[in-house]
Amino acid sequence: MKPEFENIPLVKNEATHRFEITVDGHKAFIDYKERPGKISLIHTEVEPELEGKGAATAVIEKTLVYIEENDYKLVPLCPLVFAYIKRHPEWKRIVSDDFKGFEEEK
Repeated sequence: MKPEFENIPLVKNEATHRFEITVDGHKAFIDYKERPGKISLIHTEVEPELEGKGAATAVIEKTLVYIEENDYKLVPLCPLVFAYIKRHPEWKRIVSDDFKGFEEEK
């Protein structure tokens, strides 16, 4: 994560079912669905003003830390989150055992 994002807080917005960060008044967010003990990350988006600046990576990293610290298991349905975990396989430790997307790739 770029240093300029490190001190920006992650907000779990339960009303909109989004994990969000706000940078200079603009949001980067991940839509999620929550079940007992499990969070599915569905879609990552950044407002146009944040595109190409690392905000998507920052919100993904902060969300993964939140999931781990709160003892959830992850279901990475969002293609961007899935690709992030492929590049950083150490995060597979929080992926739900019933998610088979990584094992099915050859």
